[in-house]
Amino acid sequence: MEIKNQILERNNQKPIVFDTFYNNNNQPKPLVIFCHGYKGFKDWGAWDLVAKTFANQDLFFVKFNFSHNGGTVNQPIDFPDLDAFAENNYSKELQDLDDIINHFTSNNSIYKNNIDIQNITLIGHSRGGGIAIIKASEDPRITKLITWASVCAFGKRTSTTGDLEQWKKDGVKYVLNSRTKQNMPHNFQFYLDYINNKARLDIEDCCKRLIVPYLIIHGIDDPSVSFEEAKSLHLWNPESTLLTLPDTNHVFNAKHPWIDDYLPKSLEVVALKSIAFIA
Repeated sequence: MEIKNQILERNNQKPIVFDTFYNNNNQPKPLVIFCHGYKGFKDWGAWDLVAKTFANQDLFFVKFNFSHNGGTVNQPIDFPDLDAFAENNYSKELQDLDDIINHFTSNNSIYKNNIDIQNITLIGHSRGGGIAIIKASEDPRITKLITWASVCAFGKRTSTTGDLEQWKKDGVKYVLNSRTKQNMPHNFQFYLDYINNKARLDIEDCCKRLIVPYLIIHGIDDPSVSFEEAKSLHLWNPESTLLTLPDTNHVFNAKHPWIDDYLPKSLEVVALKSIAFIA
């Protein structure tokens, strides 16, 4: 069963749009929650095919848009709401993820007969990997963690010393989206959120505190997030499993849009290795 563009309404907060992929057999199955990365969204590229691959192995797969990723309820693909994007930050993404977990583990959940709430895996891609690591380190409901091409630190990505004063003065800075050609705004609150929550957002410390099984998957020639970051994550959590992939880019040779009805080989390996780890 595939149900797209469901809406999680929240009091005084932007709603979250999410998809579910699962076999509706009223049998409890592991819950897998996928967190997209920076300038990402739940419908990017081949993520639907990834979701179907997990569901075909009798896993309950959820993917969602972070509430301030730039998408809207009516247009969840791409970035029609740059005002929301400008107000995104790590704390909001962690709250979004918590609300998604709460929604699917609630006693009132319409999915409760199909979910084993004692078996919850987080998967995060790129920046979403950092969010997943932090959440897994602080939430005892999480039983396994998988990161795909994850970052190992937020600090160096939050600002550069050279433009910090200009950012503060202007109140906003922009990053070009090479695909959509949009100048993506980041309000200065993004930096302030990081500084005010620096201890919580320390991925190294969170990685060292993990007590759940952890699978790290990273392309050795990743041009966007260096393989050195995967090595750091593995160093900080020596009991983790590090899987390296050759001949692949940051998105495991997928792209947006993805028009084929099959996964690129590298992404298929990522999905199948992740499924095996969960099993």
